[in-house]
Amino acid sequence: MRYDARANSYGSWRDAIDELRRRHLLNNPTILGDATLYCGDCLEALPHLPKVDAVVTDPPYGIGYKSGPNSAKSISSVGKRFERKIVGDDTPFDPLPFLQFADVFFTGGQHFYDRLPKGGAFHVWNKRGDYKPLDQADGDLIWSKRKTPLRIIKLVWRGICRTTENNDPIVHPTQKPIALMEWCIERTAGTVLDPFMGSGTTGVACAKMGRKFIGIEIDPKYFDIACERIRKAYDQPDLFVEPPAKATQEALL
Repeated sequence: MRYDARANSYGSWRDAIDELRRRHLLNNPTILGDATLYCGDCLEALPHLPKVDAVVTDPPYGIGYKSGPNSAKSISSVGKRFERKIVGDDTPFDPLPFLQFADVFFTGGQHFYDRLPKGGAFHVWNKRGDYKPLDQADGDLIWSKRKTPLRIIKLVWRGICRTTENNDPIVHPTQKPIALMEWCIERTAGTVLDPFMGSGTTGVACAKMGRKFIGIEIDPKYFDIACERIRKAYDQPDLFVEPPAKATQEALL
């Protein structure tokens, strides 16, 4: 591959700008209803967070995921693929820093099961439903810290074939259904933390359920997307959920 000095320079400049922005936003969280959102490295933020009761997250799997062109069997709803890499997905996921909390739910557990502690429980998300197998996985494993009976969640999520959110765009390469994160949140209590917020699905679920939420996302692009999605969730509240009290903004560090 030929070295392109101009492209390399631009990439370094963009990375530097992103890093400066992350440092600023880490100390100046965005407050939306009962959601407190940080743009930065979750490992840097963890020691300084207010009280957290549960972690519900879809972490980087450590598989170097790269979205490719549609195959002949693909049923992608948008046909496009994501060129932006998932930050942290090029190294093995370490669950240890997040096991300090009372309740923990990790999606995508099949990718890092060998690094999870003994005990806990696996649940199965059946995302194929009654459709024929294609080139996508038929499901995902969800790991919970508490040892409970295995459950199967049937929720179709295959491109244009979805049980829910049929008209909503897919804005993140590993985006999960709101209903799936609601299923996890229902099995926890108190304030929910998503240290790998991505496009903000866990925060949207918390907003709809009237739960306090702390979200952290290292990628400024996805942080902006998450903020917009959570903002819209508060603009369209559940009629049966009491609206949050007006919050004040506090610096993290």
